[in-house]
Amino acid sequence: MDFWAISIEIAVTVLMLVTLIADLLLPKETDRRAIAFLTVIGLISVFVFSLGQYHLSSSATFFMGLFIADNYSLFFKQLFILGMIFVVLFSLDYAQKFLRYRGEFYTILLSALLGMCVMASANDFITLFVGLELMTISFYILVGFRMDKTASGEAAVKYLLVGSASTAVMLYGISLIYGATGSFEFMIICRNLHLFYAAGLAGVVLIMAGFFFKLSAIPFHMWAPDVYQGAPTPVTALLAMSSKAAGLAVFMRVLYVAFPILGTYWMHILAAVSALCMIGGNILAIKQKDVKRMLAYSSIAQAGYMMVGMASADYAGIKAVMFYATLYLFANVGAFAVLSVVEEERGGTTHAHLTGLSEASPMLAAVMTISLVSMAGVPPTAGFAGKIYIFTAAVDYGYIWLAFVGFVMSMMSIYYYLLVVRAMYRDLTEQEADYAAPVKYPFAVRLTAILAAVATLGVGVYPDLLAKVTNLASQTFMR
Repeated sequence: MDFWAISIEIAVTVLMLVTLIADLLLPKETDRRAIAFLTVIGLISVFVFSLGQYHLSSSATFFMGLFIADNYSLFFKQLFILGMIFVVLFSLDYAQKFLRYRGEFYTILLSALLGMCVMASANDFITLFVGLELMTISFYILVGFRMDKTASGEAAVKYLLVGSASTAVMLYGISLIYGATGSFEFMIICRNLHLFYAAGLAGVVLIMAGFFFKLSAIPFHMWAPDVYQGAPTPVTALLAMSSKAAGLAVFMRVLYVAFPILGTYWMHILAAVSALCMIGGNILAIKQKDVKRMLAYSSIAQAGYMMVGMASADYAGIKAVMFYATLYLFANVGAFAVLSVVEEERGGTTHAHLTGLSEASPMLAAVMTISLVSMAGVPPTAGFAGKIYIFTAAVDYGYIWLAFVGFVMSMMSIYYYLLVVRAMYRDLTEQEADYAAPVKYPFAVRLTAILAAVATLGVGVYPDLLAKVTNLASQTFMR
């Protein structure tokens, strides 16, 4: 039974070893796309296998309480796997053209995925830290994977330095919690934290600061724009969606399970930081000309929207965060799939490189438009339904001012998203005539982009199916 609880993690580990061995056995001149397809097939198999595990009716802990299996953790694991499948698909040609160590690229992607899955089921700070560092160290490597690009190496070093500092802050907070309660396990911490209230409060603040670094929340966001811009586009996509979702998954479990007794304090901190993220992220995104950098600031604002639901600290808020994280994944997949093609064909991701994309590839321009409009929360896309859930949960809990800030900032975000749309659909000048040539991209990218756009529109028109899944997962967690 213990091994059944970690069956997804075992499957990902086996797949990681298979890709590593395959890369070693294949001749150097052989196309590494075969490893990518092997990765996709393996991940789809793991995803299908995981669908049968939703029969769990309550939480169950394993390995002396260090690991928890419930529908909440299962939901996020499926989200991570789905995001990884899409990223591997649209990175096929990108990796072939820009990356030197293509086989290792997919192995390290799976290593990051394994860390995310461990984080989702962590029931104590030791397991949490192991999963967090496995994911983060993998991303340190992935960010610097573009050997031909100086900005990629600089981004990796900056991410390493800031990430190490945030880890140290979090570890110090964990040490204070352990000193106050005598345990790393969340439930035991919850029962004993009242014994040392002041030390516990200091530990909670430091742990939250560490999570804010991982989520690139203001004022701990300084690493995100450079890292997003310098990293390979598929890696940027993972940082924006799966990495952020993993941080949110474990952050909510820590706050609601280990620290509910201090909710009076951390709920106000969350509300303040979420407002800062929504305001600062949207304002700073307005002046960005590089779309990857703009999406970095946009992701800060998106983290703010999701923390609005977290600040509600109730069932509706948790469900809203899970719902929003899913639709944000689909929107990011569409946007970054298009950016990977543009970077590959035109050499960059600025507004200028996207100019006239509607003539070169109407399908890619349409997918990018749908993704950006969804991030802005415009109906009938999924983003609109997600923000309705988020803001409704905040209003019901009494955070009317926070919902108002979110609504205003959502309206503001439409401006800089439409700047990208305008660049894609405006008429080309004589100097830009070359951009009218058709953009070439493989079937895998086309499939990924279409699936992302269909999911974004489908959830917006019919959100009930996703709402039922998030309802099932969040109910188990609240027990």
